[in-house]
Amino acid sequence: MELDVIGIGNLNYDIIMLVDHHPEFHEKVNAQKAVFGLGGAAGNTITWLAHMGLKTGFIGAVGRDEIGEAHIRYFERIGVDTSGIRIIDEPSGVAVAIIHGEDKRIVKYPGANRFKVLDGDYIGRARLIHLSSNPTETIREAVSIASEKGVLVSVDIGEAELPKDVEARIDYLMMNEDEYRRKYGSLDLNLSSARNLVVTLNGGGALIRDRRGETKEIRGLSAEVVDSTGAGDSFAAGVIYGILNGWTLEDSAKLGMLLAYLTVQKVGARSAVRPLDEIIKESGRLGLELPFSG
Repeated sequence: MELDVIGIGNLNYDIIMLVDHHPEFHEKVNAQKAVFGLGGAAGNTITWLAHMGLKTGFIGAVGRDEIGEAHIRYFERIGVDTSGIRIIDEPSGVAVAIIHGEDKRIVKYPGANRFKVLDGDYIGRARLIHLSSNPTETIREAVSIASEKGVLVSVDIGEAELPKDVEARIDYLMMNEDEYRRKYGSLDLNLSSARNLVVTLNGGGALIRDRRGETKEIRGLSAEVVDSTGAGDSFAAGVIYGILNGWTLEDSAKLGMLLAYLTVQKVGARSAVRPLDEIIKESGRLGLELPFSG
């Protein structure tokens, strides 16, 4: 089966706790609310895209444990091809987030995620691969394979190092304002050599630059932020959906804004995930005028 998108990244079990204050040394606090569920940045993005009707797959690794089984079962249930996911004798990845207002503190155990293996033939079945939360060597190898196979590449870079020779071959580079400032020293979008660039702004909105060098600012949507976990992942899903449906980068980023807007109003990375028809209704309600077909 040919695929629209293959995600490459981590598959974690998320433990998210909302507290009225972070614990002091040796202090125990009760969480006001807790959410447990499947996560991992690229996995969250692929979850949105599968619900939106795209043919999706994944490259990653999970443990031979209950968490690993849950990831595989969930992906199979929503139609994600799991043949690129290794099952190995290491514990599955876990991420623990403690959140007080906008102060979010995260501890991760990568576990099986460290042992993903890239398959060139599998990557060649996709129109686009999306990488998120990957080490530099994985990004370099995936971009090289995709270039050979004629597959588009989108990267949500996060804190990973991005060598210049790799950056210039990335079709769609996504990061937030803080990440961009740390890497380039300012918000000048021409400092990046990626073919297309999307930078989300603190407090909402985004800056975009296309391959012709044209830049625009996208106005954000106002929402009460309950939990920002997974907002960047849902934003990436919107951009990818638009790209693969022939939309402009501006409209694709607007869809990303909508999915992030929905995500931050719920606790948990995947709590806001919904099918395409409901997303279209939300788009209309907010007056976004996005070019959905049908």
